[in-house]
Amino acid sequence: MQTKFNKYIRYSFSALMLIVLGAGMLFISCEDDDDEGNDKVELFSYGPMPIARGAELRFIGDNLDKVTAIIIPDGIEIDASEFTTRTTELITLTVPQNAEEGLVVLKTPQGDITTKTPIGYSEPISIDEFTPATIRPGEVLTINGDYLNLVKEVIFTDRVVADTSFFESQSRKELKVTVPEAAQTGIIGVSNGEEEPVIVYSESELNITLPVFDEISPNPVKAGSELTISGSDLDLVVSLKLGGDIEIGSDDFVSQSADQIVISVPLNTRDGNIVLLPLSGVEVISGTELQMLLPTINSIVPLTLKNGEDITVTGENLDLISSVVFEGGFEGVIAEGGTPAEITVTTPDGALSGAVVFNTLAQKSVTGDELNFLAPSLTSFSPSEIKPNNLLTITGENLDLVDKVIFSGGVEGEITSQTETEIIVTVKVGSETGVITLVAINGVEVESSGPVTILSNLPDVTGYEESKATPGQILTILGSNLDLIKELVFPGEIKATAYGEKTDTRVEVYVPEDVPTGNGQIRVITYEGEEGLLPEIFFGGVDPVLYPGLVFNDFDEEGHSLDWDNWSGISALMDDGNGVSGKYLKGAAQLGAWDWKWVWGCNHNDVFPKPEVDADNHVVKIDVKIEGAISDDSNNFQLKLAGKDSQWFKLGIQNDDGTWGTGDGWVTVTYNLNDIGITGDITNSGDWGLITQPPAGLDFTRISLDNFRFEPVP
Repeated sequence: MQTKFNKYIRYSFSALMLIVLGAGMLFISCEDDDDEGNDKVELFSYGPMPIARGAELRFIGDNLDKVTAIIIPDGIEIDASEFTTRTTELITLTVPQNAEEGLVVLKTPQGDITTKTPIGYSEPISIDEFTPATIRPGEVLTINGDYLNLVKEVIFTDRVVADTSFFESQSRKELKVTVPEAAQTGIIGVSNGEEEPVIVYSESELNITLPVFDEISPNPVKAGSELTISGSDLDLVVSLKLGGDIEIGSDDFVSQSADQIVISVPLNTRDGNIVLLPLSGVEVISGTELQMLLPTINSIVPLTLKNGEDITVTGENLDLISSVVFEGGFEGVIAEGGTPAEITVTTPDGALSGAVVFNTLAQKSVTGDELNFLAPSLTSFSPSEIKPNNLLTITGENLDLVDKVIFSGGVEGEITSQTETEIIVTVKVGSETGVITLVAINGVEVESSGPVTILSNLPDVTGYEESKATPGQILTILGSNLDLIKELVFPGEIKATAYGEKTDTRVEVYVPEDVPTGNGQIRVITYEGEEGLLPEIFFGGVDPVLYPGLVFNDFDEEGHSLDWDNWSGISALMDDGNGVSGKYLKGAAQLGAWDWKWVWGCNHNDVFPKPEVDADNHVVKIDVKIEGAISDDSNNFQLKLAGKDSQWFKLGIQNDDGTWGTGDGWVTVTYNLNDIGITGDITNSGDWGLITQPPAGLDFTRISLDNFRFEPVP
């Protein structure tokens, strides 16, 4: 059986209207020769045109009684004896049903007269009835009517066309056609298949048989097992859908017949109705939802255990379990070799005491018994008084579960050995007198009942004279017993090499040039070899402008500062002596979430030319000051260089808590142009500037900016 078909848009033509219009047309002119005698046979016109086969055709002329025969295409000769009317001025005859289009010839003793225009026909195709009223795709439909011999296409709902290759037989009164697999219930139409077709539609609908559900079994069903669908006309199904948007084609059915389909249920099938799909695409939906079978949990052993140990789970249909999730959202590892009746699961390190949830690929779950995960316990520690960099011994139970040992002051000790009953830990510099906190691998914290005393003979530092530590400049340490200081080690393990004044209450030290930018602590070493940490301070400063010709905005030129460049009106030009050098930009607005604003913008490059550089070989530097701190979600900026947009980036230095700042002072931030998405040549053209669009809103008054400049990549 053929299954290829085309789809067409429905046309609406009335065959009756075509007949009426044709009947009303003027006769067609034929011969118009000069009169050469009263006995000359002449044809003036004939018609009507177009004319229906079986209708009366008229010829008007002179001496037509001498016409002996008329030949109508293709070669149909009508003798004068068969004329309905035959006078000198008029001949009428009935058009044969098998007449075709072409020129008409009148036979006379004086010779043949051929019409100048061909005869044409109105073809009133009609549908009287069709049988059967209900039919399966692939079966033969009989259509009765008239002029069905002219039909080239049968059109089924929905725009499914059966051409002549689907026709079983065809005559004027009857057409037998095979119903395409994609046909749907609805009216049918017949068409002459022309470029501007005549289409006639049936008054009643043809009912196309669809598959029918009777029963689904078993229900509920186990994923991976076979499911039987019973019903009728199921051989029409080309695919079916299961819950979870799973589609199975008929090629993957275990078996298929008119009254039964058997499939293997995919493991990730979810609860839901089954949808049967014939080739027509009309969905047949089951009245009952298919339910996926759940595993049954009978027991979990042991219920009290340590993180990382195994549990044994017994029950039914345990092979359906795809994941095991413990309290805290941590997933265990299902061991290989499990059976439907028993599985083994390794508990995760982060699991907390609580119920266990067993999930299936069907996105269903069952909850098992609650587990009790053992916590470490601290019985004692020794010595009770200790100096930093010495070993402390902790005894107790389940100490193999300990992940960290935290001393007062938030300093983590270094575990050097560990068993179930003993931990030896190195007390790190910065630890303070107080309780010891054991942090288990699942995050549970256990504190000692009493404090450990951290012995030290360290200077008492109360703070700093400066608000931040600027590389190359003096940082003044304030406090008492400062004459105990032998050595200062800056972040990055950089030792101080230059000092200023040193007294019992005041020590001046030059901050090393290469100290890492950001918040950090200075390590102090006393003459007795003891170590400690000074209070946290921000390290950073501004880099010198090494290439003045590569500065593209320092806010010092009139007209190029913010006189013209404050496009969004959210910035202020400052000249109060608090900048890096000269004038600088300071934020002057509160921005809402996702406000898109120009911090500054410039496109008057003919007046103030911009430097031209190769982005692949340059970095961009910006001097920034952030007062206090801004959140990560508030920090969202973009450079526009010669019309090229950078990726979104952050200003300042990120603090340990995720916020961004500069220690309330000026620092230079550097961005590799390629790393922020700008490549190729940057020319003296287009828009230049800085844009902000903070996802969480921004107090822009906290931010000051200066000296936007390029530098060659070192």
